Amino acid sequence: MCISNILDELICDNSVDTRKQMFGMNIKDLIGETTEYDKKLAFEEKRPKSWCKSVSAFANTFGGALIFGISDDGQIVGLDNPEGDAEKISETVKTRLDPIPEFKLKFHKTDDGKVLVILDVYKGNETPYYYSGDGVLEAFVRVGNESVRATATEMKRLVLRGKNTSYDSQNSTYMVDDFAFSKLKERYKKWSRNSFDDKDLISFGLVNEQGILTNAGALLADESPILCSRLFCTRWNGLNKSGGAVDALDDAEYSGSVIALIENGEAFIKRNCKKKWRKTATSREEMPEYVERSYHEALVNALAHRDYLINGSEVHIDIFDDRMEIYSPGGMPDGSMIQDRDPLKVPSTRRNPVLADVFNRLGYMERKGSGFEKIISGYEFQINYSENKRPLFQSDRYQFTVVMPNLNYDVPQDVPQDVPQDVPQDVPQDKLDAQIRDLIRKDKRISTEKMALALGVSSKTIKRHIKEMDNVNYIGRGFSGHWEVKDE
Repeated sequence: MCISNILDELICDNSVDTRKQMFGMNIKDLIGETTEYDKKLAFEEKRPKSWCKSVSAFANTFGGALIFGISDDGQIVGLDNPEGDAEKISETVKTRLDPIPEFKLKFHKTDDGKVLVILDVYKGNETPYYYSGDGVLEAFVRVGNESVRATATEMKRLVLRGKNTSYDSQNSTYMVDDFAFSKLKERYKKWSRNSFDDKDLISFGLVNEQGILTNAGALLADESPILCSRLFCTRWNGLNKSGGAVDALDDAEYSGSVIALIENGEAFIKRNCKKKWRKTATSREEMPEYVERSYHEALVNALAHRDYLINGSEVHIDIFDDRMEIYSPGGMPDGSMIQDRDPLKVPSTRRNPVLADVFNRLGYMERKGSGFEKIISGYEFQINYSENKRPLFQSDRYQFTVVMPNLNYDVPQDVPQDVPQDVPQDVPQDKLDAQIRDLIRKDKRISTEKMALALGVSSKTIKRHIKEMDNVNYIGRGFSGHWEVKDE
């Protein structure tokens, strides 16, 4: 159907539903499920870049809508010649955008006869989508509510997306024979109880048939050659990075396999955090500054989902008196701002799918994308938790940061004692005992490490509780044995 026919049909439709739709219209009525939009007072034929950059940005990110005939403050003024403008908009998109994105034009008429033209632009798969003008090709992306020129890093990212591939799946310039994978093999054996064969490097997507490492393989090698794959850790003195005469109480820099980065990062946190405890009538309650399950998840996510195309930036762990911040280069993979979304409802989006899959096989993360929920829920069951102690998530175009409050900061305690963070975290005995038994009933060969990860406590805590449980025994030795739970 041609544009004139669509317009005639809209204007002549006097049904109750149509009149209801057009009366009291707001932006949401115009754009439907689209969250990104720009408003244009009029169609600017002689300044196509003023609005075509939004078309490029929408196609390169997550789609959006351009509304013609509405002012910046939301006043509906309409277009004098909506049919003619729509024809020119369609022609301009087809001649100025390369490749041509998928789009749809529609009209909306208000109760007082004003007509708007809505240009819906869909998220594209053939990125980057360029705007062509004055002999120059420019690609734009969406940042907040603006359409901005894509940086060199963003261009690389768009090219990879257009090829339906990812950074970690690309071949590196390194040969597998020049590197060892002892950390990977050790962790795989510990978690799965199976040996890691060199041929598994291919099936895991870490090496191609010619013996060339993928970028994921290079990141997992013991002596990783990816220079930006480093971890900087600092325990600052005070509430910021200039806390006094001695700015830092402890600091460390780590490189090598991302597995080593996880291990070293967690060791640094435990070394620089304390735990308080208090006696009750029947037991001892332990109160950690930070929840192991939460910071483990935050660190793993930071390394798994960081943007490795960004050179000159690393993952950072910054511990202050009142909080811990884990910083990762690169914003949300879909370009959105996490602080504008409900973290419990954000779907799983993997920037580095090969690395994420390996992390799943090693027991570091799950495929279903429950990282945000784990970080938050780890806090919610702690003694000193309150809403102002809820972990926060912040992101922009270039970075993602998880902020985890110190649960014991500025909280009165009943003469608590300080102990190192690496002392096993505790939960009420009966509750944890029941959870351990449930896990064993589901898997009689489950390791204590898997139990610890599932329950958000240390493996030392699991072993200590099992030792005190009369109805749980391990039959056999080593990997060939199994658990038994006696009926109570």
